[in-house]
Amino acid sequence: MRRSLGNKRREIRADRARQLLPVLRDFEEGEFSKIYPTTYFGYRKITIERPLKLNFAVTPERIARLDDEPSFKKLAASMKRNEQQRLQEIAEGTERQKAIKEFLSSFATTKGRMFPNREDFRAATKDAAKAWNLRLDAAELKAIMNALSERDETAEPCRDARGETESDPELRDSENVPLGESLTDYFEREVRPYVSDAWINESVRDHKDGEIGKVGYEINFNRYFYKYQPPRPLGEIEADIKAVEQDILSLLREAAA
Repeated sequence: MRRSLGNKRREIRADRARQLLPVLRDFEEGEFSKIYPTTYFGYRKITIERPLKLNFAVTPERIARLDDEPSFKKLAASMKRNEQQRLQEIAEGTERQKAIKEFLSSFATTKGRMFPNREDFRAATKDAAKAWNLRLDAAELKAIMNALSERDETAEPCRDARGETESDPELRDSENVPLGESLTDYFEREVRPYVSDAWINESVRDHKDGEIGKVGYEINFNRYFYKYQPPRPLGEIEADIKAVEQDILSLLREAAA
């Protein structure tokens, strides 16, 4: 189409339309028509989640990542218009960054181990900061947790304040379940054997019927009208390859002459 109409990208020409209309009126299966119930093309797109698993360690490499955390960088920034106040706020923020890094370096020396559980590491960090006489606010603690973590399949799943398993956005996937098929049966057959810790995100629902998964339709013309075309005999293919090889050799000889 000259201009896309939503998801529609193709336009049927008038001559093609004149060929299609009789087929539609006859409503019979043939070379150019197949009859299926409308639900045959429909599916529910379900969202598959997997748990967020992180390990935590205080190492020089991970401490250096703090510089990339937005909330940590914000400590040494200022929106003050007054130049003197702005410089003072930046200086105070820089000192705060330095104090946090010094604390973490000390923490690394005293602990020096890997934490496979986020809550255990959060508690250990708070206790160490208290002993260091350093009070971390929520933004600072979050920046530390982000910088010092790495994804680890062997770690324990992270949980939210309600104790529910958190999902990992990077591992999020989706499946198209044919309409009329049980979502549970499909999940147990097609997903569970390959990712045992996955689950269906039941909060992702269709805006019309409110059921789990968003309803969609897809018509794959190749699937319904594909005609097998046997390959040419091997002798013909081999002859073509040899002819091309001869052409290449001729060109190389001409170039070398």
